[in-house]
Amino acid sequence: MKLWLRLIWALATWRSRGSATMADVGVRNFRVWPTDIDVFMHMNNGIYFTLLDLARLDLMKRAQVWQRLKRKGVHPVVVQETITFRKSLLLWQRFTIETKIIGWDSQAFFIQQRYVVAGEIYAEALVKVRFLQSPRGVPTPEEINEMLGGWPGAKPKLPGWVSEWNSAVALPKGKEPAPSTWPGN
Repeated sequence: MKLWLRLIWALATWRSRGSATMADVGVRNFRVWPTDIDVFMHMNNGIYFTLLDLARLDLMKRAQVWQRLKRKGVHPVVVQETITFRKSLLLWQRFTIETKIIGWDSQAFFIQQRYVVAGEIYAEALVKVRFLQSPRGVPTPEEINEMLGGWPGAKPKLPGWVSEWNSAVALPKGKEPAPSTWPGN
C-alpha cells in the first residue's frame, strides 16, 4: 500500500516540480518511511529499486514524454539494473534521487540514478530501459526519439564502462541453455 500512496502522490504533484527535458537531470525528493525499513533498521534494498521507478516516471511526466508515448501505445520496461550502496538510508531521513539519461545503443536507453543526501551520494544505480509498443513491437531508441520530435540537444556519448557492463550482464538469447558459471563447476 505504501508504494501506491507514493505513486498517487507522484502523479498528483509532478507539475509542481516544473517542466524538464529528457536531457535534464531529474531531481525528486523523498523521505524514508517506517514501511521502508528492513530488519536491520535501514531502508530495504528492494525499496531502492521501486523509488528509482518513481523518479524515472517523474522525469518522463515533467518532460511530457510519458503522455506522448502513452498516446502511441508505448511504455518503458526495465531490462537490466544494478545498484551500488555506499551508506544506509535511515528512518525519516530525507534524500533526493537524481535521474539522468546517459546515452543509448541500438536497443535501449541507459539511465544513471543517484541517491543523494546533503550533496553526498549514498547509492548509485545503472538502469537499462527498453520500450514496448502495443499490440506488439519494440521500437529502437532512435524510433523513440523520432516519436518525441528528436533528442533535445547533442546526443550523449554512451560511456565505455556502460557498454562493458551491458555485455557482462547479458543473459543468453532465447532458449539457449545457460552455461554453468557457478564457482566450482
